[in-house]
Amino acid sequence: MRSNPVQDLFSPEKDWVERFLAYLALEKRYSAYTSRNYGHAAVRFFTWMRKENDWRGEAAKINSRNVRDFVIESRRRLSVRTVHNYVSALRSLFQYLVKNHHVENNPFIGLSLPKLGKNLPKFLNQKQMLRLLEAPFLLRENKGFDPANASRDQLALEILYGGGLRVSELVSLNYGMIEMHRGIARVTGKGGKERLCPLGPRATECLRHHRDQYAEKNGHDDPVFTGRKGNRMRVREVQLLVKNYLNLAGLPMDLSPHKIRHSFATHMLDGGADLRLVQDLLGHASLSTTQIYTHVGIGRLKEAHKKAHPRS
Repeated sequence: MRSNPVQDLFSPEKDWVERFLAYLALEKRYSAYTSRNYGHAAVRFFTWMRKENDWRGEAAKINSRNVRDFVIESRRRLSVRTVHNYVSALRSLFQYLVKNHHVENNPFIGLSLPKLGKNLPKFLNQKQMLRLLEAPFLLRENKGFDPANASRDQLALEILYGGGLRVSELVSLNYGMIEMHRGIARVTGKGGKERLCPLGPRATECLRHHRDQYAEKNGHDDPVFTGRKGNRMRVREVQLLVKNYLNLAGLPMDLSPHKIRHSFATHMLDGGADLRLVQDLLGHASLSTTQIYTHVGIGRLKEAHKKAHPRS
């Protein structure tokens, strides 16, 4: 799907979605990534309505039967998790439309959805994490690889793991957001909420080295992570470099930068950190979001018990 698929919509739904996405960006302060996903959900739904229901933009004709059929049809092609995400986005869209008097009712309220399985987050164990963090050193030994890029990549991995940052937060870092002497980054997360993230001594050391040795600009508003042309790195570029180092380290290729965040949380809790402290470090609005990492620890305990106990 195109990066701006809203342009393919017809009126009036095109105007509805554009206003809604502007509301998410300006008032709710959602990230560009989240807003894009909401836009994709809206495009899929309205395109389906026109194609399958001979719909012509009449707001009053969208009913609960339509949305049930949409969920059933989507489930044939998409995962249960994706369907849930789409419905959540569309419920928010129609809530906005009701509030602004574009439609009278929200047909996504009370909609029954397929049950989500309890998939525990994937993560690297501590030995695997160490292998990943050491991977840039392997490239430094390759004379054909730019040492500045190796330094940058090592720094990215160290901060993702040392601070538990989201990849969008990582690429948004400016030098002015970091208190080097304290080893703390001031990060703006989801919903525009700001939090302090201790980076750890290793990540801080890498940051200082990269700034002093390779950063062409390190002023208050200059990005910490830049690409080949000196512009701020994009999320996709970080995702690709993580894949590159996973491959180099011989680790599972289905992992992503976000799994490094999972690893951070799991290792913190394994080390005895308080759950609410980890919640604050991750920037989770709800404690229940953080509690999934306690299930990871319990799952590992049960697996160890099963392997070792004679009555298991």
